Amino acid sequence: MPTLTKLWAREVLDSRGRPTVEVEATTSTGVSALAIVPSGASTGRHEALELRDGDPHHYGGLGVRRAVEKVRTEIAQLLVGVDVDNQREVDERMIRCDGTPNKSRLGANAILGASLAVAHVAAAARREPLWAHLNRLYNHGNEPNETIAPSVPLPMVNMISGGLHAGRNLDFQDFLVIPVGAKSYSQALAMICECYRSLGRVLAKHGEEATLVGDEGGYGPKLKSNARAVELIIEAIEAAGLRPGSGMAIALDVASTHFYDVDTNTYRLSSDGSLARTADDMVALLSEWTEKYPIVSIEDGLAEDDWNGWEKLTRQLGGRVQLIGDDLFATNTARLTHGIEQSAANAVLIKINQIGTLSETFDALHLARANGYRAIVSARSGETEDTTIADLATATAAGQIKIGSVARSERLAKYNRLLRIEEELGTGATFAGAGALKLKSLHA
Repeated sequence: MPTLTKLWAREVLDSRGRPTVEVEATTSTGVSALAIVPSGASTGRHEALELRDGDPHHYGGLGVRRAVEKVRTEIAQLLVGVDVDNQREVDERMIRCDGTPNKSRLGANAILGASLAVAHVAAAARREPLWAHLNRLYNHGNEPNETIAPSVPLPMVNMISGGLHAGRNLDFQDFLVIPVGAKSYSQALAMICECYRSLGRVLAKHGEEATLVGDEGGYGPKLKSNARAVELIIEAIEAAGLRPGSGMAIALDVASTHFYDVDTNTYRLSSDGSLARTADDMVALLSEWTEKYPIVSIEDGLAEDDWNGWEKLTRQLGGRVQLIGDDLFATNTARLTHGIEQSAANAVLIKINQIGTLSETFDALHLARANGYRAIVSARSGETEDTTIADLATATAAGQIKIGSVARSERLAKYNRLLRIEEELGTGATFAGAGALKLKSLHA
């Protein structure tokens, strides 16, 4: 394979109009490719750290010129001459050079931009789709004689936004749907779009403002309670001619870390008049909801360091609901290992910028698969036109993907990329479907 001859970076903007890092890689054969790094608003404290400038006169302190300069100088000097097919060597060089546990010296945004750009240029040099290259890299880390075939993921799609994604109009961050009745990705996407349009009509019928959307494209109505959001989505599913539960199921991103009071070890839900709830109370609430509504997946039902609470939640609901750790695991194998040992959660959200390199993302996916944990590859609230995660989810047969809603072009770029991948895979394309949830039965 060709070697890396140039690595360049620039400051570009994400979907919120905030600066982020774009990295362009060039090989010895003259092939170039680029990647753009996403950024989260709802970030956990265990994530790898972005490097930002802090200059109040440049994008209010959010500029990334320092990270750009790290790529152009230190990282470029480190990587020029490396075989672009050797992703593990590329990533390990940057990790060693950074020398911090959270990538704070070089910046996780600088490191990830370089890591992804190298993967893109390696695929371009081979003249193959990115998913094909990533699939080969992923399989290098498998057990001997185990080969994972690409599979188009089941989408989990934002319908109503709350929390930090929509100005805290609701306590819970995302209310989502999963097209469990779909037999192909293209059918799943059509079902989702119909449900989204139906929800807009339902909100309008009830006098809710349906035109306002959150960071990820979900509607952002000011509702009287978290439960009301679920009820409106169920009404929209029915109005779209889809069967709640067996055709279109519901998922929640509670993002409970953001209303967790560390001093009192309680959860304060403003919809309950800031009532202080214990972990036991939260488990009871979520258990009640799963009995009442066709909910098949709950993300961050408890706070990122409430390990005892997570054990209780998993004992109570883990046999019948997908329980996703996002802030809990932060795509970090050490934290995921601890969760596996503690029997906390049964699924992991995979965000490439939480950990900062492609190789470490593969490691988290391998660990999840080896221990029977579901994996959901996820976008961030501050997204870009970069579509890497669509190829990543397919290449690793993760099974599920969480991109945001079917509005806003930074989201649709990824949904559309999956349509192209489905076409590229041809008649033999495998769609993960409802089986990715690993549930014994779906709500009737």
